[in-house]
Amino acid sequence: MKIEFDLSPEQFSDKLDRFWSLSGDKIRLIEKDYDKSQGSPVFTVGGKYSTRGWTEWTQGFQYGSAIMQFDVSGDEYFLNYGRENTLNLMAPHVSHIGVHDHGFNNVSTYGNLLRLMLESKIPANEWERNFYELALKISGAVQSSRWTKIKEGGFIYSFNGPHSLFVDTIRTIRVLMISHLLGHVFQGEGDERIDLLGRAIQHAKATSDYSVYYGKGRDGYDVRGRTAHESIFNVIDGNYRCPNAQQGFSGYTTWTRGLSWAMCGFAEELELFDLLPEESLKSYGGKKEIENFMLEAAKATCDFYIENTPVDGIPYWDTGAPAIHKMERLLDQKADPFNEHEPVDSSAAAIGAQGLLRLGRYLERKEPELGKKYWQAGLSVMKTLLDEPYLSTASSHQGILLHTIYHEPMGWDNKPDKNRAAYGESSMWGDYHMREASLYLSRILKDQKYYTFFGCIENLSI
Repeated sequence: MKIEFDLSPEQFSDKLDRFWSLSGDKIRLIEKDYDKSQGSPVFTVGGKYSTRGWTEWTQGFQYGSAIMQFDVSGDEYFLNYGRENTLNLMAPHVSHIGVHDHGFNNVSTYGNLLRLMLESKIPANEWERNFYELALKISGAVQSSRWTKIKEGGFIYSFNGPHSLFVDTIRTIRVLMISHLLGHVFQGEGDERIDLLGRAIQHAKATSDYSVYYGKGRDGYDVRGRTAHESIFNVIDGNYRCPNAQQGFSGYTTWTRGLSWAMCGFAEELELFDLLPEESLKSYGGKKEIENFMLEAAKATCDFYIENTPVDGIPYWDTGAPAIHKMERLLDQKADPFNEHEPVDSSAAAIGAQGLLRLGRYLERKEPELGKKYWQAGLSVMKTLLDEPYLSTASSHQGILLHTIYHEPMGWDNKPDKNRAAYGESSMWGDYHMREASLYLSRILKDQKYYTFFGCIENLSI
């Protein structure tokens, strides 16, 4: 991709104002027209949100979007909408033992509401605060119970079962970190005290070791920074077996949304560990060791994104997609969401942009030149996303971010034109992460408190 080094947050003021105006309209439109009896909205078909049963991982994005909209606008309609639905509908997600998505659903809702209370953007109320804290404590414990031991530690296993490590989960383990920092004690058989922070660190290490490649010859497709969606283990002896893919083309190609989860997850966790005292991390190998492996993974994945994405910062859904070789000068021109061969995935761009921005800011003091590269790359991606053809401006379309992809191999995504790749639709995770990246920039632009997932922890901020 082409990095624009002359961009600054101040240049995004009008774009962000337009975005948040459109965003509010979309949230109201979904509330007005979506049939809740279908279940959680997942992606749009013809501009209308529909559902797709696989796992329940998008409802928190729906209500979290409204909470972020309130954060920016101050319009209490969005606060009431997000808060009431969190109270009435999100409890099953707190106790859901069958998914690896707690850090999506519950940090997006309970976490954002608790953060707003600590920032005095909503009134302080002891019982309401206790309610949000309890939800986050239990969510972290439930998530951590999906545990597979391997020779080097362990990992939170995916909905596929105990053999399966998903790269996505690097961003959901933040709920274990929150639960730990809120002082929760998770107990197992015989009152065994299970260390939530320890499990989060072990999962991050397993992800960095097995989901991310570093060009060291692990297999014939070991290119630095690429990621495998799924890593398969023998659960009997704890040995790693092979890479695999659920939503990517193969275990030996890079599904770009998985790549973006790693970019964003490692970068935001680095921000947290930078604040934790050395003494609190000695028993986990030490602060330096933890930061080193996370930073190596963050840099590698961000570099791969920059090197393997078209000039405007929007990736195709998989860097090894089967028909991508038919597209000439692929990386030397803007991504084409209307092409005949392979779809782009703007949701990967929205997630990846935040990873680039956060890593850039993290490195600002440590490696300023490299930090500037990642920061400006993140701004370059956001410049593209905040305008057509990715910004959804049609008043009848319920999504805010166009041209996202859910599951290309399964053919789940709507194709308005049978002669073209899937295009023109939105997804609940794409919309949420576009709002989250825009909130991140909006707060920087307004010189507000720096936005982090651990903003819901008192006295812990950048």
